[in-house]
Amino acid sequence: MPRAASNNGTLHTLRTREMRKKTIDNFGAGCYKCHLLMLQATEKIWMNGAFVKWDDAKVHILTHSLHYGTGVFEGIRCYKSDLGSAVFRLREHVNRLFESAHICQIQIPFTREAVIEAILETIRVNKIDACYIRPLAYLGYGAMGIFPKENPVQLSIAVWPWGSYLGDEGLKNGIRVKISSFTRPHVNSTMVRSKTTANYANSLLAKREALKDGYDEAMLLDTDGYVAEGSGENVFMVRKGVIKTPPLTSILEGITRETLMQLAVDRKMRLVEERFTRDELYIADEAFFTGTAAEITPIREVDNRAIGSGKPGPVTKELQAAYFDCVYGRDNTHKDWLSFVHAG
Repeated sequence: MPRAASNNGTLHTLRTREMRKKTIDNFGAGCYKCHLLMLQATEKIWMNGAFVKWDDAKVHILTHSLHYGTGVFEGIRCYKSDLGSAVFRLREHVNRLFESAHICQIQIPFTREAVIEAILETIRVNKIDACYIRPLAYLGYGAMGIFPKENPVQLSIAVWPWGSYLGDEGLKNGIRVKISSFTRPHVNSTMVRSKTTANYANSLLAKREALKDGYDEAMLLDTDGYVAEGSGENVFMVRKGVIKTPPLTSILEGITRETLMQLAVDRKMRLVEERFTRDELYIADEAFFTGTAAEITPIREVDNRAIGSGKPGPVTKELQAAYFDCVYGRDNTHKDWLSFVHAG
Protein backbone atom coordinates (compact mmCIF):
# COMPACT_ATOMS: atom_id res chain seq x y z
CA MET A 1 0.00 0.00 0.00
CA PRO A 2 1.46 3.40 -0.92
CA ARG A 3 2.40 5.60 2.02
CA ALA A 4 -0.27 8.23 2.62
CA ALA A 5 0.56 11.69 1.33
CA SER A 6 -2.41 12.99 3.29
CA ASN A 7 -2.90 13.18 7.06
CA ASN A 8 -6.14 11.27 6.64
CA GLY A 9 -4.79 7.74 6.27
CA THR A 10 -8.21 6.11 6.12
CA LEU A 11 -9.41 8.38 3.32
CA HIS A 12 -6.16 7.80 1.42
CA THR A 13 -6.57 4.02 1.76
CA LEU A 14 -10.14 4.14 0.46
CA ARG A 15 -9.12 6.34 -2.47
CA THR A 16 -6.23 4.02 -3.29
CA ARG A 17 -8.49 0.96 -3.29
CA GLU A 18 -10.98 2.75 -5.53
CA MET A 19 -8.21 3.82 -7.93
CA ARG A 20 -6.87 0.27 -8.04
CA LYS A 21 -10.34 -1.08 -8.81
CA LYS A 22 -10.69 1.43 -11.63
CA THR A 23 -7.26 0.43 -12.95
CA ILE A 24 -8.29 -3.21 -13.09
CA ASP A 25 -11.63 -2.28 -14.66
CA ASN A 26 -9.87 -0.18 -17.31
CA PHE A 27 -7.16 -2.69 -18.15
CA GLY A 28 -9.00 -5.93 -17.53
CA ALA A 29 -9.07 -8.45 -14.70
CA GLY A 30 -6.03 -10.16 -16.18
CA CYS A 31 -3.89 -7.05 -15.69
CA TYR A 32 -0.56 -8.23 -14.26
CA LYS A 33 0.77 -6.53 -11.14
CA CYS A 34 -1.77 -3.70 -11.33
CA HIS A 35 -0.48 -2.37 -8.03
CA LEU A 36 2.78 -1.46 -9.76
CA LEU A 37 0.90 1.30 -11.56
CA MET A 38 0.09 3.07 -8.29
CA LEU A 39 2.32 5.95 -7.23
CA GLN A 40 4.05 5.88 -3.86
CA ALA A 41 4.19 9.46 -2.67
CA THR A 42 7.41 11.06 -1.49
CA GLU A 43 7.73 14.31 0.47
CA LYS A 44 8.70 17.02 -2.01
CA ILE A 45 8.53 17.85 -5.72
CA TRP A 46 10.81 20.42 -7.33
CA MET A 47 8.82 23.01 -9.29
CA ASN A 48 10.42 25.93 -11.11
CA GLY A 49 13.36 26.21 -8.73
CA ALA A 50 11.60 25.59 -5.41
CA PHE A 51 10.44 22.55 -3.44
CA VAL A 52 6.76 22.10 -2.68
CA LYS A 53 4.94 19.41 -0.76
CA TRP A 54 3.80 16.43 -2.85
CA ASP A 55 0.12 17.32 -2.38
CA ASP A 56 0.75 20.96 -3.31
CA ALA A 57 2.40 20.25 -6.67
CA LYS A 58 -0.55 21.45 -8.76
CA VAL A 59 -1.25 23.21 -12.05
CA HIS A 60 -4.24 25.17 -13.35
CA ILE A 61 -6.88 23.16 -15.22
CA LEU A 62 -6.26 25.39 -18.27
CA THR A 63 -2.55 24.62 -18.39
CA HIS A 64 -1.75 24.57 -22.11
CA SER A 65 0.15 21.27 -22.16
CA LEU A 66 -2.72 19.47 -20.43
CA HIS A 67 -4.91 20.26 -23.43
CA TYR A 68 -2.47 20.00 -26.33
CA GLY A 69 0.23 17.55 -25.23
CA THR A 70 3.05 20.05 -25.56
CA GLY A 71 5.20 18.74 -22.73
CA VAL A 72 8.57 16.99 -22.93
CA PHE A 73 9.86 14.67 -20.26
CA GLU A 74 12.41 12.08 -19.22
CA GLY A 75 12.33 8.83 -17.29
CA ILE A 76 15.49 8.29 -15.24
CA ARG A 77 16.46 5.82 -12.53
CA CYS A 78 18.52 6.18 -9.38
CA TYR A 79 19.91 2.91 -8.01
CA LYS A 80 21.25 2.03 -4.59
CA SER A 81 24.57 0.88 -6.03
CA ASP A 82 27.42 -0.86 -4.26
CA LEU A 83 29.14 2.55 -4.16
CA GLY A 84 26.15 4.56 -2.92
CA SER A 85 23.00 5.96 -4.49
CA ALA A 86 23.69 6.85 -8.11
CA VAL A 87 21.65 8.08 -11.06
CA PHE A 88 22.28 6.11 -14.23
CA ARG A 89 23.33 8.16 -17.27
CA LEU A 90 21.95 11.36 -15.80
CA ARG A 91 23.74 13.73 -18.16
CA GLU A 92 22.53 11.82 -21.24
CA HIS A 93 18.95 11.99 -20.01
CA VAL A 94 19.13 15.70 -19.30
CA ASN A 95 20.69 16.29 -22.71
CA ARG A 96 17.81 14.41 -24.33
CA LEU A 97 15.30 16.48 -22.34
CA PHE A 98 16.81 19.65 -23.75
CA GLU A 99 16.97 18.17 -27.25
CA SER A 100 13.27 17.24 -27.03
CA ALA A 101 12.47 20.78 -25.92
CA HIS A 102 14.54 22.25 -28.75
CA ILE A 103 12.70 20.14 -31.33
CA CYS A 104 9.37 21.38 -29.93
CA GLN A 105 10.63 24.99 -29.68
CA ILE A 106 10.31 25.00 -25.92
CA GLN A 107 12.92 27.12 -24.16
CA ILE A 108 13.62 25.56 -20.76
CA PRO A 109 14.38 28.44 -18.35
CA PHE A 110 17.23 26.60 -16.61
CA THR A 111 20.67 25.42 -17.73
CA ARG A 112 21.48 21.75 -18.14
CA GLU A 113 23.83 21.89 -15.18
CA ALA A 114 21.10 23.47 -13.04
CA VAL A 115 18.67 20.68 -13.96
CA ILE A 116 21.26 17.99 -13.18
CA GLU A 117 21.85 19.50 -9.74
CA ALA A 118 18.11 19.94 -9.16
CA ILE A 119 17.54 16.24 -9.84
CA LEU A 120 20.25 15.20 -7.40
CA GLU A 121 18.96 17.64 -4.79
CA THR A 122 15.38 16.34 -5.20
CA ILE A 123 16.63 12.84 -4.38
CA ARG A 124 18.56 14.16 -1.37
CA VAL A 125 15.62 16.19 -0.05
CA ASN A 126 13.35 13.16 -0.21
CA LYS A 127 15.95 11.00 1.60
CA ILE A 128 15.50 8.15 -0.84
CA ASP A 129 18.16 5.62 -1.87
CA ALA A 130 16.61 4.38 -5.11
CA CYS A 131 13.86 5.89 -7.23
CA TYR A 132 12.38 6.70 -10.59
CA ILE A 133 12.87 10.33 -11.67
CA ARG A 134 10.46 12.30 -13.85
CA PRO A 135 11.52 15.75 -15.11
CA LEU A 136 8.74 17.43 -17.09
CA ALA A 137 8.91 20.68 -19.05
CA TYR A 138 5.52 22.01 -20.13
CA LEU A 139 3.67 25.11 -21.27
CA GLY A 140 1.76 26.65 -18.42
CA TYR A 141 -1.34 28.76 -17.92
CA GLY A 142 -1.84 31.68 -20.31
CA ALA A 143 -3.34 31.76 -23.77
CA MET A 144 -5.67 28.98 -24.85
CA GLY A 145 -5.84 27.65 -28.39
CA ILE A 146 -3.35 25.57 -30.34
CA PHE A 147 -0.74 28.32 -30.63
CA PRO A 148 0.58 28.98 -27.10
CA LYS A 149 1.75 32.57 -27.68
CA GLU A 150 3.66 33.67 -24.56
CA ASN A 151 2.64 30.91 -22.16
CA PRO A 152 5.38 30.38 -19.55
CA VAL A 153 7.57 27.28 -19.71
CA GLN A 154 7.37 25.35 -16.43
CA LEU A 155 9.72 22.64 -15.18
CA SER A 156 9.03 20.06 -12.48
CA ILE A 157 11.03 17.14 -11.07
CA ALA A 158 9.38 14.32 -9.12
CA VAL A 159 10.95 11.18 -7.65
CA TRP A 160 9.29 8.08 -6.22
CA PRO A 161 10.05 4.42 -5.50
CA TRP A 162 9.22 2.26 -8.50
CA GLY A 163 9.98 -1.41 -8.94
CA SER A 164 10.26 -3.41 -12.13
CA TYR A 165 7.97 -1.81 -14.71
CA LEU A 166 7.07 -5.11 -16.35
CA GLY A 167 7.30 -7.07 -13.10
CA ASP A 168 10.03 -9.03 -11.32
CA GLU A 169 8.67 -12.21 -12.88
CA GLY A 170 8.96 -10.62 -16.31
CA LEU A 171 12.57 -9.62 -15.68
CA LYS A 172 13.42 -13.17 -14.68
CA ASN A 173 11.35 -15.33 -17.03
CA GLY A 174 10.20 -13.01 -19.81
CA ILE A 175 6.88 -11.52 -20.90
CA ARG A 176 4.15 -12.16 -23.45
CA VAL A 177 3.82 -9.56 -26.21
CA LYS A 178 1.13 -8.72 -28.75
CA ILE A 179 1.72 -7.08 -32.12
CA SER A 180 -0.47 -4.02 -31.81
CA SER A 181 -3.21 -2.94 -34.20
CA PHE A 182 -1.84 0.57 -33.67
CA THR A 183 1.10 1.84 -35.73
CA ARG A 184 3.98 4.10 -34.75
CA PRO A 185 3.54 7.56 -36.35
CA HIS A 186 5.29 8.33 -39.62
CA VAL A 187 8.47 10.36 -39.16
CA ASN A 188 6.80 13.40 -40.74
CA SER A 189 3.52 13.15 -38.85
CA THR A 190 5.09 14.05 -35.51
CA MET A 191 8.51 14.60 -33.98
CA VAL A 192 9.64 11.06 -33.19
CA ARG A 193 13.02 12.16 -31.80
CA SER A 194 11.33 14.24 -29.13
CA LYS A 195 10.10 12.52 -25.97
CA THR A 196 6.86 14.48 -26.12
CA THR A 197 3.83 13.79 -23.95
CA ALA A 198 1.47 13.83 -26.94
CA ASN A 199 3.35 10.95 -28.59
CA TYR A 200 2.42 8.67 -25.72
CA ALA A 201 -1.30 8.67 -26.55
CA ASN A 202 -0.31 6.19 -29.26
CA SER A 203 1.53 4.12 -26.64
CA LEU A 204 -1.36 4.21 -24.19
CA LEU A 205 -3.82 2.89 -26.76
CA ALA A 206 -1.47 0.08 -27.74
CA LYS A 207 -0.75 -0.86 -24.13
CA ARG A 208 -4.42 -0.87 -23.17
CA GLU A 209 -5.24 -3.14 -26.10
CA ALA A 210 -2.45 -5.58 -25.22
CA LEU A 211 -3.41 -5.82 -21.55
CA LYS A 212 -7.09 -6.30 -22.31
CA ASP A 213 -6.15 -9.14 -24.64
CA GLY A 214 -4.23 -10.86 -21.85
CA TYR A 215 -0.67 -9.90 -22.85
CA ASP A 216 1.96 -8.04 -20.84
CA GLU A 217 3.07 -5.50 -23.44
CA ALA A 218 2.46 -4.25 -26.98
CA MET A 219 4.82 -4.27 -29.95
CA LEU A 220 4.17 -1.58 -32.55
CA LEU A 221 5.09 -1.69 -36.23
CA ASP A 222 6.15 1.33 -38.27
CA THR A 223 4.17 2.70 -41.21
CA ASP A 224 6.02 0.36 -43.59
CA GLY A 225 5.07 -2.70 -41.53
CA TYR A 226 8.43 -3.34 -39.87
CA VAL A 227 8.89 -3.88 -36.14
CA ALA A 228 9.45 -0.53 -34.43
CA GLU A 229 9.32 -0.70 -30.61
CA GLY A 230 7.17 -1.40 -27.58
CA SER A 231 4.75 1.04 -26.00
CA GLY A 232 7.62 2.46 -23.95
CA GLU A 233 10.66 0.37 -24.84
CA ASN A 234 13.14 -0.32 -27.62
CA VAL A 235 13.39 -3.88 -28.91
CA PHE A 236 16.23 -6.26 -29.76
CA MET A 237 16.14 -9.73 -31.27
CA VAL A 238 18.82 -12.41 -31.64
CA ARG A 239 18.89 -14.77 -34.61
CA LYS A 240 21.70 -16.97 -35.93
CA GLY A 241 24.22 -15.31 -33.68
CA VAL A 242 23.36 -11.73 -34.71
CA ILE A 243 21.71 -9.15 -32.47
CA LYS A 244 19.33 -6.88 -34.38
CA THR A 245 17.61 -3.67 -33.34
CA PRO A 246 15.54 -1.35 -35.55
CA PRO A 247 17.35 1.74 -36.90
CA LEU A 248 16.54 5.22 -35.63
CA THR A 249 13.70 6.07 -37.97
CA SER A 250 10.29 6.05 -36.28
CA ILE A 251 11.61 5.07 -32.85
CA LEU A 252 12.85 7.00 -29.84
CA GLU A 253 16.63 7.23 -29.48
CA GLY A 254 16.75 5.18 -26.31
CA ILE A 255 19.52 5.69 -23.78
CA THR A 256 19.18 2.14 -22.47
CA ARG A 257 19.20 1.01 -26.11
CA GLU A 258 22.53 2.77 -26.67
CA THR A 259 23.84 1.32 -23.40
CA LEU A 260 23.03 -2.23 -24.51
CA MET A 261 24.64 -1.64 -27.89
CA GLN A 262 27.85 -0.53 -26.15
CA LEU A 263 27.77 -3.52 -23.80
CA ALA A 264 27.36 -5.85 -26.80
CA VAL A 265 30.36 -4.23 -28.53
CA ASP A 266 32.40 -4.59 -25.31
CA ARG A 267 31.71 -8.33 -25.46
CA LYS A 268 32.50 -8.56 -29.17
CA MET A 269 28.94 -9.62 -29.98
CA ARG A 270 27.77 -9.06 -33.54
CA LEU A 271 25.11 -6.35 -33.57
CA VAL A 272 23.39 -4.55 -36.45
CA GLU A 273 20.80 -1.80 -36.73
CA GLU A 274 18.46 -3.33 -39.28
CA ARG A 275 14.77 -3.46 -40.04
CA PHE A 276 13.02 -6.75 -39.45
CA THR A 277 9.48 -8.01 -39.89
CA ARG A 278 7.22 -9.48 -37.28
CA ASP A 279 7.49 -12.94 -38.81
CA GLU A 280 11.27 -12.77 -38.44
CA LEU A 281 10.67 -11.81 -34.80
CA TYR A 282 8.49 -14.93 -34.46
CA ILE A 283 11.44 -17.15 -35.45
CA ALA A 284 14.07 -15.29 -33.42
CA ASP A 285 16.21 -17.28 -31.00
CA GLU A 286 15.83 -14.55 -28.37
CA ALA A 287 14.22 -11.15 -27.97
CA PHE A 288 14.14 -8.49 -25.28
CA PHE A 289 12.96 -4.98 -24.50
CA THR A 290 15.17 -2.18 -23.20
CA GLY A 291 14.21 1.03 -21.43
CA THR A 292 14.80 3.00 -18.26
CA ALA A 293 11.55 1.74 -16.73
CA ALA A 294 11.63 -1.76 -18.29
CA GLU A 295 15.42 -2.13 -17.86
CA ILE A 296 16.25 -5.36 -19.75
CA THR A 297 13.11 -7.46 -19.98
CA PRO A 298 13.18 -10.74 -21.93
CA ILE A 299 10.37 -11.52 -24.38
CA ARG A 300 9.31 -15.15 -24.18
CA GLU A 301 6.33 -15.05 -26.53
CA VAL A 302 4.90 -12.89 -29.33
CA ASP A 303 1.35 -13.40 -30.62
CA ASN A 304 1.11 -16.81 -28.92
CA ARG A 305 4.36 -17.94 -30.57
CA ALA A 306 7.24 -18.92 -28.29
CA ILE A 307 10.46 -17.03 -28.94
CA GLY A 308 13.23 -19.61 -29.11
CA SER A 309 12.87 -21.98 -26.18
CA GLY A 310 10.24 -19.74 -24.60
CA LYS A 311 12.75 -18.73 -21.91
CA PRO A 312 15.39 -15.98 -21.69
CA GLY A 313 18.34 -17.00 -23.85
CA PRO A 314 22.09 -16.79 -23.16
CA VAL A 315 22.65 -13.48 -24.98
CA THR A 316 19.73 -11.85 -23.16
CA LYS A 317 20.95 -13.14 -19.81
CA GLU A 318 24.53 -11.99 -20.41
CA LEU A 319 23.52 -8.49 -21.47
CA GLN A 320 20.95 -8.20 -18.68
CA ALA A 321 23.61 -9.15 -16.12
CA ALA A 322 26.07 -6.70 -17.68
CA TYR A 323 23.49 -3.93 -17.49
CA PHE A 324 22.77 -4.51 -13.82
CA ASP A 325 26.50 -4.66 -13.11
CA CYS A 326 26.70 -1.14 -14.56
CA VAL A 327 23.76 0.38 -12.70
CA TYR A 328 24.82 -1.16 -9.40
CA GLY A 329 28.42 0.03 -9.68
CA ARG A 330 30.02 -3.36 -10.21
CA ASP A 331 31.43 -2.54 -13.66
CA ASN A 332 34.52 -0.35 -13.41
CA THR A 333 34.64 0.10 -17.19
CA HIS A 334 31.53 2.29 -17.27
CA LYS A 335 31.61 3.91 -13.84
CA ASP A 336 31.36 7.28 -15.61
CA TRP A 337 27.72 6.41 -16.37
CA LEU A 338 26.90 6.91 -12.69
CA SER A 339 26.19 10.28 -11.05
CA PHE A 340 26.39 9.86 -7.29
CA VAL A 341 23.75 11.57 -5.21
CA HIS A 342 26.12 12.24 -2.34
CA ALA A 343 29.52 13.47 -3.49
CA GLY A 344 32.54 11.83 -1.89
